[in-house]
Amino acid sequence: MTAAATTRQVAYTGAGSLRVEASAPVPPAAGQVRIDVAYTGICGTDLHIFHGAMDGRVNPPGVIGHEMSGRIAEIGQGVEGWEVGDAVTVMPLARCGECPACRAGHSHICHRLNFIGIDSTGSMQNSWTVPVETLVRLPSRVPLDHAALVEPTAVAVHDVRRGDVQPGEKVVVVGGGPVGVLIALVAQHSGAEVRLVELDPFRREVAEKLGLTTLDPRGQDVTAEVEAWTGGAGAAVAFEVSGAAAGVATAVDVLAVRGRLVLVAIHSAPREVNLHRFFWRELTLIGARLYERDDFETAVRLIADGDITVGALISRISPLEQAGEAFAALESGGGVMKVLVDCRSTEGTDAR
Repeated sequence: MTAAATTRQVAYTGAGSLRVEASAPVPPAAGQVRIDVAYTGICGTDLHIFHGAMDGRVNPPGVIGHEMSGRIAEIGQGVEGWEVGDAVTVMPLARCGECPACRAGHSHICHRLNFIGIDSTGSMQNSWTVPVETLVRLPSRVPLDHAALVEPTAVAVHDVRRGDVQPGEKVVVVGGGPVGVLIALVAQHSGAEVRLVELDPFRREVAEKLGLTTLDPRGQDVTAEVEAWTGGAGAAVAFEVSGAAAGVATAVDVLAVRGRLVLVAIHSAPREVNLHRFFWRELTLIGARLYERDDFETAVRLIADGDITVGALISRISPLEQAGEAFAALESGGGVMKVLVDCRSTEGTDAR
């Protein structure tokens, strides 16, 4: 298949600034494929980039985006097992294979990790060329807009695995954005009983429609509610997904003796932590950063089989030419969960 003469892309050009521009598509070299991108989701990391908080890694003008779906358009030399037209998403991690983390089998947190879409060119464009080893196959029954949420679902799968959530355990998720809701859904699918703590009434409504039980920290004493729910024991696992100091305090306070706190959110500033509570209850703090291939493949199965319903999280789809408005909509926080950029056309749709 012959590449188009130009591709449209969204370039981050500095704090608070995006530019839609034309560029020549990058033909795939040996071991690479070129993808016609269908959708790219905007996540919290992309907002951090937009605010200039990651300029040390993103070299303006840089094309961002890593939550995506699309179809293979062109195949480089030596690539086997893939065909033009195959539906795919991308696990956007390029590892060195040589550092201590890679040698220990933890290459997803490689010391020299290239997170594609941050450290190198991302998917918010019509045409994207990536290494073949990053591809993850999509079943035909998964709509491409839903498939753009495989990456955040893989985050949730990894987080729940890091927390070693067991059937019957009581779990509290603090923060009800898209990743928080997905963690709650994956934990619930794993057999846990879940409470989701979220300030925003729209997000609580979305979560409740998906079958989750929510708590409003403004109108309810969350610690007291969890104590009543658990018979005074506390939760076995808490996930901190809010990124707020108050969220950290809540996640610590709700835990049972020997409870596990899984830190998911990116905290850009140091936080005070009640270490006496950690000592007194012998708590465990677990970091959860990215994902491994099995997390991605599990996420695809959960979505394909209807075990995790991601369509309800999509609040808005905007055309690539209106990417700036899409970022503004997500940042507004009102009535929005997941915003996708339609990289195929200039005509988008609102909530469905």
